[in-house]
Amino acid sequence: MTIKEDKLEGQKTSGGNVVSKKLIPYGGYYTSKVPGHDPELTETGPGTPMGEFMRAFWHPVCMSIELTDTPRYLKILGEELVAFRDGSGRVGVLHAHCVHRGASLEYGAIQERGIRCCYHGMVFDVDGTCLHVPFPKGEEKEAEKFACSIQQGAYKAVERNGLVFAYMGPPDAEPPFPEWEGDFTVLPGDELVPYSNFQHCNWLQVQDNAADNYHPTALHAGKNVVNGQYQGTTFDEVGAASMEVAPDMHFVPVQQGRSLACAGARRVDKDRLFVRVQHQVLPNLSLHAYTSEDGSKKKLFSRFHIIRWTVPVDDENSKMIGWRVMGPGIDTRGVGKKELVGYESIDFLEGQVAMRRPERFGEYKLEDLPPIPPNHRERENYKAAQYAPGDYEAIISQRPIAVHALENPTKFDAGLFLFRKLLRDALRGTNPAASAQSFAEWFRANAGAPNSYCSGNVFEIPEGDTVEEEVARRRKVTKTIVSILNESERLKADERAVFVREKFEELEQSMKN
Repeated sequence: MTIKEDKLEGQKTSGGNVVSKKLIPYGGYYTSKVPGHDPELTETGPGTPMGEFMRAFWHPVCMSIELTDTPRYLKILGEELVAFRDGSGRVGVLHAHCVHRGASLEYGAIQERGIRCCYHGMVFDVDGTCLHVPFPKGEEKEAEKFACSIQQGAYKAVERNGLVFAYMGPPDAEPPFPEWEGDFTVLPGDELVPYSNFQHCNWLQVQDNAADNYHPTALHAGKNVVNGQYQGTTFDEVGAASMEVAPDMHFVPVQQGRSLACAGARRVDKDRLFVRVQHQVLPNLSLHAYTSEDGSKKKLFSRFHIIRWTVPVDDENSKMIGWRVMGPGIDTRGVGKKELVGYESIDFLEGQVAMRRPERFGEYKLEDLPPIPPNHRERENYKAAQYAPGDYEAIISQRPIAVHALENPTKFDAGLFLFRKLLRDALRGTNPAASAQSFAEWFRANAGAPNSYCSGNVFEIPEGDTVEEEVARRRKVTKTIVSILNESERLKADERAVFVREKFEELEQSMKN
């Protein structure tokens, strides 16, 4: 038996040594030992480096429709919580276990003001203040004294466009709520439609997927579906062959290393070039340009189509929760289906959620929805998922927590590895600009509304005469786009949009000459 040795450039052990591996046919025995996961980036419980960093930011924790006439049990960042809307309309996010004797407030009764524990009747306000202790008559003073001595753990919560956000960090370090670009640049007639999808795996591999702009070439291509066994209609979701073209990617840390611009150029045809810029923001926000672009018409600086946070539930589960922008301004092909966007449902790409092909809900009640399956192989449509896997299957199948030490990255994985580096730099203090305190100061300096690099663009740029010329052309365009967006950071709103579009026009003309 011949044994081939292969040096893996750039891959190192924790000790810094270059890894050398032997390629042995049928050599599974030699690779059967699975090392541990990367705790620095994957573990998010209280007191962990990533957990403490994440707690310095606002996160969506549930959808507004989840707040009914009973409390909603949640697990976020490894903490057991309950969310509720009291009779006065205020939203509370409290620790689940009553500070008195530990009974869960998920069985509590929502009051006009606050929530009452089912076990002994303690009532807590949305800020955790104890409002009532049910002592016997005549012992009111003792009850009042006891109430002043306890406080339920609580987190500040706000609602935005159908989502409930919570800040779970130190109260005296609360950052401004991040209103990116003020209104996420939703055009007149468009709207932010909330959704929440459970993921049976660690948060980071879900976030990694957003920075992996290469995977649509295989995973979302109809030609790769086994025996044409489609489930739904959303493979080849871009509507053109352009999405199946391997993109020429350009990844650039921007905003002083607080985020990553991921620019991918795909050739639509000999006359048009489709360039999509995704924006990944520390620690867990991703902003996506139009997902259904067919490249048939010129388009410059089209903005948000998906705004998404990857929120850890615990170390082995997470949520994709955010908004789909719906309406004619962004969805120029009119293919979006608002009625399919919501709790455990999405209107594009079957396989994004745990429940494949959920019933086509219009107006629905939360209790009418089927439960999230505890194990992805127990799903009713498991075989359909094998025929036509989507992001959900690819991501969760990397193990509950992906093992980074076993990865063999290629050039097109650069985006997710760069984002991991930005995270490490923030956690370790090697990039002070990305610290939680610096982030908060940056938000304040931008009135809580910093700019995003997210954009979708279709340029009328002809194909190069040779392969080498075409590659150089695509790379020049992507680099110049990010450079222009960098230059536009000093501007806001309409002034910025006009500046960027003018510069993009100049870029297009320069590539025709």
